[in-house]
Amino acid sequence: MPENELLLIFIVCIHNSLRTLPKIMSSILKEFTRNQLALRNGQDKEEIWVAYEGVIYDVTESRLWRKGKHYEHWAGQDLTEELKDAPHTARVFQKFKAVGKLIV
Repeated sequence: MPENELLLIFIVCIHNSLRTLPKIMSSILKEFTRNQLALRNGQDKEEIWVAYEGVIYDVTESRLWRKGKHYEHWAGQDLTEELKDAPHTARVFQKFKAVGKLIV
């Protein structure tokens, strides 16, 4: 098989696994309630966390989330619905460590 075909197969496999990775990770992560997430807002506790599609991400180290605010978005909450209005896609969460699973 030519190298470029192998590369294409590899890229497709990586793409597919990135879409399912949050679901796989959420099944093995520690569970947190909405109230516990809300405390990680950059003010009540040092950690700055946000949730997306049931996975909680630590955005503490991001300069864009200083003091728990990112433009009109606040940390400590589920941003799943708000992402529709964002200028970026859900891929932005790949930059951050998943720290938990949001209990709904």
